[in-house]
Amino acid sequence: MTDRDSEPLWEPSPERIERAAITRFAREHGLPGDYESLWRWSVEDIRRFWRAIWDHFEVGEGDPGPVLTDASMPGAVWFPEARVNFARHVFRDRDPDEIAIRHASELRELDEVSWGELSEQTARIRAGLQALGVGVGDRVVAYLPNIAETIPAFLATASLGAIWSSAAPEFGPRSVIDRFAQIEPKVMLAVDGYRYGGKDFDRTANVEAIAAEIPSLERVVRFGYLDGSGWEDGFLGPEDVELDFTDVPFDHPLWVLYSSGTTGLPKPIVHGQGGILLELLKKHHLHLDAKAGDRIFWFTTTGWMMWNFLVGVLLTDASIVLFDGNPGHPDLDTLWQLAADAEITTFGTSASFIASCMKAGVEPGDGRDLSKLGAVGSTGSPLAPEGFTWIYDHIGSDTWLFSTSGGTDVCTAFVGGVPILPVYRGELQARALASDLHAFGPNGEDLIGEVGELVITQPMPSMPVFFWGDDDGSRLRESYYDTYPGVWRHGDWIEITERGTAIIYGRSDSTINRGGVRMGTSEIYRAVLSLDEITDALVVDLPREGEENWMPLFVVLADGVELDADLTKRIAKAVREQCSPRHVPSEVKAIAEVPRTLSGKVLEVPVKRILMGTEPDKAASRESLANPEALDYFAALAKETD
Repeated sequence: MTDRDSEPLWEPSPERIERAAITRFAREHGLPGDYESLWRWSVEDIRRFWRAIWDHFEVGEGDPGPVLTDASMPGAVWFPEARVNFARHVFRDRDPDEIAIRHASELRELDEVSWGELSEQTARIRAGLQALGVGVGDRVVAYLPNIAETIPAFLATASLGAIWSSAAPEFGPRSVIDRFAQIEPKVMLAVDGYRYGGKDFDRTANVEAIAAEIPSLERVVRFGYLDGSGWEDGFLGPEDVELDFTDVPFDHPLWVLYSSGTTGLPKPIVHGQGGILLELLKKHHLHLDAKAGDRIFWFTTTGWMMWNFLVGVLLTDASIVLFDGNPGHPDLDTLWQLAADAEITTFGTSASFIASCMKAGVEPGDGRDLSKLGAVGSTGSPLAPEGFTWIYDHIGSDTWLFSTSGGTDVCTAFVGGVPILPVYRGELQARALASDLHAFGPNGEDLIGEVGELVITQPMPSMPVFFWGDDDGSRLRESYYDTYPGVWRHGDWIEITERGTAIIYGRSDSTINRGGVRMGTSEIYRAVLSLDEITDALVVDLPREGEENWMPLFVVLADGVELDADLTKRIAKAVREQCSPRHVPSEVKAIAEVPRTLSGKVLEVPVKRILMGTEPDKAASRESLANPEALDYFAALAKETD
């Protein structure tokens, strides 16, 4: 166990605890008031807990029937008799004059969308989709930026019982095709382009390339963002069309997210309407403490689960704030200025953004009013202890800073913010309610005060219903349940401390996590190996305290080729265009050969462990390697960079 601060950086006032939604929830249901007891109750009786969530937030009328008829993992069956619609709950009991969304981008000044306007836009898009033949179970995919119009497009899709999936327009055609083609969409909503870092990026050719390789597409609907023309003529329904909702079974697909592994195509993760509805009601009310008057922002793109997570805030009485563009253009003051202009109350960002602000000497409060800002959230990668200190030094001592960790796989956080608990430097506040999370040792032993594998030992409603196309469930089982049968292994290293807080130490697998957007190594290899000069490659993502992860790419060169500046630039260009700008390697190094097992598998995790300080003989069994001498290079590099 590492050294711990004995005193918290922040403690909630008695008044804050009293008015917190989690306090009211516990009191109204006769539950324990202290968080540790409440958490233990929530995992010891998960059926009663989720029925309490259903009742407290009035999810449906009458008795929903059994809560959980099969608690096995995978295979849990939640609320088999219930019917729901996510979008219906978003629009329930809304004042049409209240503001739902505030939004800004590099192309647009700060503006607002009322609940009345959001309802009308959703109804018109719904009618437009219906006219194209979209109904229950059809897939609608979106190649759209994080702008106000994307949200009613999603809500319209959900209202129909159709299935949504989105990718950010910064993603290259191959990455988008690899995702969307798997789910055979009927309609694609596509942007003409976007602005980032002061430059305009036309996406017309990308859209054509994507559409050409998805045979199931019956229609591409254009949205003119760069040229300001909006939805193409004839798509939207009439202004007076009524917004309606189609109720579907609890586990009916709501959306498909993508979480990549080390081999094959990205995994198309299907989440159910009811599971996401219950999880985000719990998360946003009880953990985020979102309430009327709050303005909640999280910097994200439509290619990251945090976009879906942020949209879920609309299930509360809070409004949300969107931003599309480069958070560092023209400088790192941009988002802090947005916080002042939009009077943001909760500012969500990434650990890497906070680290960048620290390095650049940003002073968030200089020349701007941040008096409304009461909470800062951080995710995407572990927030270093220095990042905690910087927030309290530069935002204010009465700031609730909550670092969170979860995943695309469940579209929520397993561990993170609790508004009634203190904040300790470098630590996540607690395990989330009904998240039966533990740190497991190699033999499945429960660890306290030691680093282990992050596991979940009981089902959660927002766990994947299935992977699209994984008819026998083998890919789902392989992804989460192979290491500890019947237990979800997430792929993170975590420590649960004696006081119940948690520390995340980064990925325990080889998935590349850049700014919270995860991409499989196979996708990066596909881009890199498209260059004739490269014959083999290995990439790892290494956490570095207080700064953005280091992502070195190691390449084996064809005979007679040298790794010069031109080739390095072309490698970066291939990754940028075929994968995403976030996944351009931090550094490219030439190696003689890629270490592989006897069966030919690339040793990404052992190399990652060696570069993080593990002795090579402990990182991998040399007897199982086809070329054990290939590890010597990485052992030497680890000593150089120590």
